[in-house]
Amino acid sequence: MRDYDQSISFLGEWGPYQLTIFFLLSASTIPNGFNGMSVMFLSATPEHRCLVPAGANLSAAWRNASLPLEKQADGTLAESRCRRYRLPLLTNFSARGLTPGVDVFLSEVPQEKCLDGWSYSTDVYSATTATEWNLVCDEDWKGPLTTSLFFAGVLVGSFISGQLSDRFGRKLVLFATMAVQTGFSIVQVFSNSWEMFTIVFLIVGMGQISNYVAAFILGTEILGKSARVIYSTLGVCVCFAVGYMVLPLFAYFIRGWRMLLLALSVPGLFCIPLWWIIPESPQWLISQGRVEEAENIIRKAARKNGITAPAIIFSTSEMEDLKSRQQKKHTFLDLLKNSNIRTITVMTICLWMIISIGYFGVSLDSPNLHGDPYLNCFLMAVIEVPAYIAAWLLLRKLQRRYCLCSTLLLGGVLLLLIPLVPPELSILSIAMAMLGKFGITAAFSMVYVYTAELYPTVVRNMGVGVGSMSSRVGSVISPYFVYLGAYHKSLPYIIMGSLTVTMALLTLLLPESFGRPLPETIEQTQSVRIFRCIQHSCCDENQKKGNILKATPL
Repeated sequence: MRDYDQSISFLGEWGPYQLTIFFLLSASTIPNGFNGMSVMFLSATPEHRCLVPAGANLSAAWRNASLPLEKQADGTLAESRCRRYRLPLLTNFSARGLTPGVDVFLSEVPQEKCLDGWSYSTDVYSATTATEWNLVCDEDWKGPLTTSLFFAGVLVGSFISGQLSDRFGRKLVLFATMAVQTGFSIVQVFSNSWEMFTIVFLIVGMGQISNYVAAFILGTEILGKSARVIYSTLGVCVCFAVGYMVLPLFAYFIRGWRMLLLALSVPGLFCIPLWWIIPESPQWLISQGRVEEAENIIRKAARKNGITAPAIIFSTSEMEDLKSRQQKKHTFLDLLKNSNIRTITVMTICLWMIISIGYFGVSLDSPNLHGDPYLNCFLMAVIEVPAYIAAWLLLRKLQRRYCLCSTLLLGGVLLLLIPLVPPELSILSIAMAMLGKFGITAAFSMVYVYTAELYPTVVRNMGVGVGSMSSRVGSVISPYFVYLGAYHKSLPYIIMGSLTVTMALLTLLLPESFGRPLPETIEQTQSVRIFRCIQHSCCDENQKKGNILKATPL
């Protein structure tokens, strides 16, 4: 009995039809690159200090001494960002002609919060959500919460997008979620409060990942086997990186958050004409019993490729066979059915989560590295392209466990070494961060393939789905790793590096899938190395006992 790929093999692999679908669907993911990372510029916190009103009757000496000095994370002293000396007392001292540090010891003067607001540096950002709604000092927890809620929307979107596309079709969900992402981004421009901005941002996150997943599924189902592999590893991934590279370029020339967000939203409108070019997935149409529509799409593809389609593409017997294979349903509980697949599931959850923490943690912290934040962000985006290419090349030739372990070790060790670089060697720290991002990004690309090969066919989609959900959980908590840098600049890299190195070593316990047939049933799932060693030791022990019994005279 022929499968779907055999039925449409007459189309060829790389005709005009496949090339059109490949490039247009890949290009549709470009907005995902800059929408997913835009928060690092939209909600950036510039240098700030307590505002001392111009109307305060203070002499120049007292105005300069109005802010207490505090020890920073790097050990230096700097003016406080959140406290000032009590202004009425300073006004009284100034009126009496007293001198700070001579007539009045500043250590004895009481302090107060920034009751008149803050003054913000405009050297890097002219306006952000942090400066507009004063998300600093006692309100600084709102910054990472904004990012986390965006990724919470991504988590919800990843949970529902698969179900929606299975029910309503890949194409409809793709364009509906693109409309959600673009439309609500434009609405977000007119936010009049932090609460409105954050709620709308959560909805944008739901559309952002759903759009990406729908494009990924639609492309893999329309394209043939060879085109499918390149599309999955290079097509959508590289276009995401291109969008990521566009972000700092836009942000460099547009320093206000509202105009920047509007500029980032407009490119989504250019995807509207794709509705009349990109078809629905023939595979999904067949699964819904709409075989005639599926055949019409394939016949149009054949005409575009200059090929004559056969009179009958899908026979009745093949359709019945397809339906019979879809009848048996499996649930999440099947991922916990025995100790072996249960261990693979637990390790998959940890692996995806830690890779996601490292990826988004390093990406979101790039403006805090030494040097220009726009250049740092651009370099972090550029390094993803060779990372995806390297991952594709490695997966073609080498074992999965060693590929994943080596790239994670590269990323984790370099993250651990970054705090040791002196501040004056900013170029070295940026280069190390780029190489660390290279390793983690390559691992992120590899883990999709490796996870799909570890799980048997009957639960493969659920296995990859659980990993993807774990990745979204990692992205939700990643902003708080960056937030730890407010207490000590090295802390995020120490924690992320330690987790990444630990997970790299644990991946060696997973079974190898390179060059082996994919398991079809849960019983065929390969053994985790821990259980394999236990089984071998038990067998050896039983063999020794058998030899002793044989050698013992009766």
